[in-house]
Amino acid sequence: MRKTIFLILAAFFVVNCFAQVTVRHLLTENQADPLSIDALTPRFSWQLFAGDKRNVMQAAYEIRVKKGAHEAWKTGKVTSDRSVYVPYKGEALVSGQKYSWQVRVWDNSGKVSEWSTPATWQMGLLKPADWKAEWISPGYVEDSVFRPSPLFRKSFSLTKKIKSATAYITAHGLYEAQINGHRVGDAYLTPGWTSYNKRLQYQAYDVTSLLQRGDNAAGAILGNGWYRGYIGYNPKPGLYGKDIALLFQLQVTYTDGTTDFIVSDGSWKSSTGPVRFAEIYYGATIDNRLQQPGWSAVNFDDKNWSGVKVQSFAKDILVATINEPVRKHETFKPVKVFKTPKGEKVIDFGQNLVGWVQMKVSGKAGDKITISHAEVIDKAGNFYTDNLRTARSQDVYILKGGGEETFEPQFTWQGFRYIKVEGASGDLKPENFTAVALYSDMAPTGTFSCSNTMINQLQHNIQWGQKGNFLDIPTDCPQRDERLGWTGDAQVFSRTASYNMNVHNFFAKWLKDVAADQYPSGSVPFVIPNVIGNSTTGPGASTGWADVATIIPWNMYLAYGDKRILEDQYGSMKAWVNYMQQQSRSDLWNTGNHFGDWLFYSLNDDTDGSSAITNKYLIAQCFYAYSTQLLINAANVLGKADDAANYTKLLAKIKEAYLKEYVTPNGLISSDTQTAYVLALQFDMLPENLRQQAADRLVSNIRRYSNHLTTGFLGTPYLCHVLSRFGHTNVAYRLLLQDTYPSWLYPVKMGATTIWERWDGIRPDSTFETPGMNSYNHYAYGAIGDWMYRVVAGIDTKTEAPGYKEIVIKPAIGGGLTNASADYETNYGKISSHWKIDNGQLLFDIEVPANTTATVYVPVDTGTSAVLEGGKAVAAVPGIKSGPAETGYMVLNVGSGSYHFSTAWPQQPADPRSR
Repeated sequence: MRKTIFLILAAFFVVNCFAQVTVRHLLTENQADPLSIDALTPRFSWQLFAGDKRNVMQAAYEIRVKKGAHEAWKTGKVTSDRSVYVPYKGEALVSGQKYSWQVRVWDNSGKVSEWSTPATWQMGLLKPADWKAEWISPGYVEDSVFRPSPLFRKSFSLTKKIKSATAYITAHGLYEAQINGHRVGDAYLTPGWTSYNKRLQYQAYDVTSLLQRGDNAAGAILGNGWYRGYIGYNPKPGLYGKDIALLFQLQVTYTDGTTDFIVSDGSWKSSTGPVRFAEIYYGATIDNRLQQPGWSAVNFDDKNWSGVKVQSFAKDILVATINEPVRKHETFKPVKVFKTPKGEKVIDFGQNLVGWVQMKVSGKAGDKITISHAEVIDKAGNFYTDNLRTARSQDVYILKGGGEETFEPQFTWQGFRYIKVEGASGDLKPENFTAVALYSDMAPTGTFSCSNTMINQLQHNIQWGQKGNFLDIPTDCPQRDERLGWTGDAQVFSRTASYNMNVHNFFAKWLKDVAADQYPSGSVPFVIPNVIGNSTTGPGASTGWADVATIIPWNMYLAYGDKRILEDQYGSMKAWVNYMQQQSRSDLWNTGNHFGDWLFYSLNDDTDGSSAITNKYLIAQCFYAYSTQLLINAANVLGKADDAANYTKLLAKIKEAYLKEYVTPNGLISSDTQTAYVLALQFDMLPENLRQQAADRLVSNIRRYSNHLTTGFLGTPYLCHVLSRFGHTNVAYRLLLQDTYPSWLYPVKMGATTIWERWDGIRPDSTFETPGMNSYNHYAYGAIGDWMYRVVAGIDTKTEAPGYKEIVIKPAIGGGLTNASADYETNYGKISSHWKIDNGQLLFDIEVPANTTATVYVPVDTGTSAVLEGGKAVAAVPGIKSGPAETGYMVLNVGSGSYHFSTAWPQQPADPRSR
């Protein structure tokens, strides 16, 4: 009997131990153990893990923060379910100081977790006086034409046992640093691109393992980059300055508590090396004959090196880096090596990517190998680069001889699928070439797949378009002489971007430059950082582009629930809306120059009005209303009641002016285009009684074009959402599955591996659109990914509980699909929505992370109400509560956990166009 009781108690103990919640994934300002935080009130986030247990919520938390052994802050037990962005409220934080923190939580059953594994963060350099280093530039006279990359070095000695060491580095230009012959960090294109005259990032590195007691050496190589390189339209050098300079500060802490600083100053030396030329658009020239082996190591003889010039450049604009660095990622080996009809030696890597090619080669000293880059092969099968415009995108390598050499470029990148190799003798060997993808190191967060292989390829193309163009800033394209932060492209794609990857810090950083480069009038430049206009008057203020100031902050708030991004950007949001108000006459914004619905469907020989031209001022009025609404939303979130009231009154006037100017009494919009109806419905420009008829007009327009879309950059992101909202999801599916021009799947059918700039970048006869503007890696039309996640798979967040604290899972079955699956990593953990039609059953599996709740819409066939969860009627499952009825769904409210729903379901037709 005693043994039985013991076993029961032991089993009870084991079950409860395994059921106990644990805390994991600790982040400080959305970063794991960051080395440079300059926010004076950093915020903490964590996730709860409860195994298979359902309905787990956090009831309370306790945080403790330490500076060494000293306790800097302890909250005590705080009754709250908040586990994201909890602000530090302890003693004043010290520049350069390292802190550790832990958290434990109580769940809604009263159980308390163990203290988490400690996480750490280090404060950045909080004021200019914390910088002991001086700016230095080369001491020799630079070649003003080719401008070879300068090398800097410094020898120094450390006399004690080292406890820790942090290097703080930035540059005018790009830099790569070394200590004792080893590379510092694994980031590329540092310090990144910002509005350099107002905000210049520095990076912090833990270099403890690179140092040694005794003699040491530090070095850095610089490239022109965005700072003084050729950039912008009609590329010109020196947009930010003509200099190139280094700022380097190494802080070493010894085990006895004392500190040393090794800083850039007049004692450093400078020279040049093998990088003879490096420009973003044009590529790099590397001459291995000019290598200086060991140049950043101890015992290198630098007696023939020049000194340096100490400069008095600004330090008060220096800011810590908050976004993820650019790093190397996937690699690709050749899938085909061939000769073109012209006799060109070409390699196909099978994927349009952004980065560069590593090459192994042997030859004589002075042999020159040139690698050119292209996205496509032309109709005749030849290498095609006309669409690169003036961007040469060529890397030139000069051999030193004497054995196998390995080359890759520095301070540049290319967008390409194909390379042409010139100067190599004999046949090209695939094993000697590797393509390396380069992009900001954002954590992947979303996956989507379904039963349609072409849609899966579309999702692949969307993600690779994002990877290739999210390279420190959101560029429009990565290959031609542009590669700029076009605001319109970024805003239309921002919600899709947040599903594919964690773009919180990526956009938070870029939005600071949106505000920094915003004109005094409130107008927003076309590109950020602004390199195609002056700093005060323009050009800018194009509707749908300048609205980046309101749209992305709001989308990031929805995706991540971070109020601070609204606080940081509120002034910019308000200034943009005020600008539109000032430009309006009788509340109608019908002035200025606008891009309009960029690259909408049009015919060169349009004789019957088939081109889908939407009045640009009509579009402007819609976005004026939308930005005003988003400003109202932000004001409400931030508790700015007066602003919310004032702009609510303005919004009513904007919509009234729109109706008076552009809409007939029976609801016909003056521009009878898909984009006109989409924007009117998406932004609620019409009164309730005119909305459904407008949606029906939209459907009629789509059918008039034989179930094809005709929208451009501004209408496309909302097209399928509007159709679904007004009961036409079947039409949205038809558009998604259309594979003839213009459509999302037409490029897929033509072999695309990324999203194209134009619907018909390659025409059906295999000829190309105009080379002046024809990128094959241009993510804007990939905005359909948002609809695939939010409607096909059904994962969304409630606006009143953003960041997926309160989740909506509402898949729309259709399109002949037999299954669709999406997984999405949120701040709280993974959300899953997987549905499958099999043998007359709909199987619907979901996952809801701990400390969240979800409203789940289980699709049901007409007349069918029996829904099972885990084989039981849902009414019999503890914790599941029924919600209000909705046609086509059973609405359920659930807590965290995994659920497996099933219900009877008829087999779908394979192709919705057959219905």
